[in-house]
Amino acid sequence: MVAYADIQNAYDRIQHLIVKTPLLTSDRLNDKLGYRLFVKAEMLQRIGAFKFRGACNAILSMEDKERPVIAYSSGNHAQAVALVARLTNHKATIIMPEDAPDAKIEGTKSYGAEVVLYNRYTESREEIGQRLAARSGAELIKPYDDERVIAGQGTIGIEIAEQIKEQSVNPAALFCCAGGGGLISGAAIALHNSYPDLPIYGCEPEDFDDIARSLATGTKQSNAPEARSICDAIVTPCPGDLTWPIMKAHLAGGFGVSDDDALKAIQTAWRYLKIVAEPGGAVGLACALSLEDRLGQSFQGKDVIAITTGGNVDDEMFMRALQQKDAL
Repeated sequence: MVAYADIQNAYDRIQHLIVKTPLLTSDRLNDKLGYRLFVKAEMLQRIGAFKFRGACNAILSMEDKERPVIAYSSGNHAQAVALVARLTNHKATIIMPEDAPDAKIEGTKSYGAEVVLYNRYTESREEIGQRLAARSGAELIKPYDDERVIAGQGTIGIEIAEQIKEQSVNPAALFCCAGGGGLISGAAIALHNSYPDLPIYGCEPEDFDDIARSLATGTKQSNAPEARSICDAIVTPCPGDLTWPIMKAHLAGGFGVSDDDALKAIQTAWRYLKIVAEPGGAVGLACALSLEDRLGQSFQGKDVIAITTGGNVDDEMFMRALQQKDAL
């Protein structure tokens, strides 16, 4: 299992390449909410998402500096592996669903990677990845079930812990998106090293709430094959084999988020914080904006943290978010 020392080592390894993203707050939004909300703006990371951290640590950890790499992803891990591969002179092949947002497909190609498209509902990206890796001799960089990736994503927790102290924040809860669980697992390990009692909640699309159900039942749950969501970045079939034990040990619970609530969170992020979020990257913020209803208790006068994880959203989807009614 990944330890705090692994995350600290990852931070030392990748600091020269990553962006230390800001922890933002808005006085206007806080006045409306009644509690202080702090947002870790990871869409300002290179490639527009937190995934750059994990890809960076995984590739920089490789012993063979000339071996090609291969990855499968709906977009953000794809772009991250493609860019890190270019920066470190590795050839990259990326397997992406054919219905991934155009911005993510074109972004991945722009970094020089070869893109292989597949149907996410009828084909297995894992099988395709294993077949191509065996054929080419490439090293497979999984999006979340890789200890190097988990440690790299966990560096966001080190930064949040530092920023909390710098900004005199006393967090009562933290909300983070959860797909396969790589980010929230690594972040939870890092944050609980400094704040062991901090409640951390995983946030998912409502029809992909496998982590919430897994935490509630104590056993891994899967999502229905026919489930759909606009939150393409976090529509995974079930918790990862490596991430599930970490989440079980560290998370206080989980919540599902509707597509409408994700879109309203995008609008709120733009209106009050002037940042652009994608649907999957906004579900943690969506939960934080409605945490009193979700948790059934008052947070008036308290401090709350939400991680917004990515901003790679197509123009049409962003305009749809800005037209949502009843947002804050």
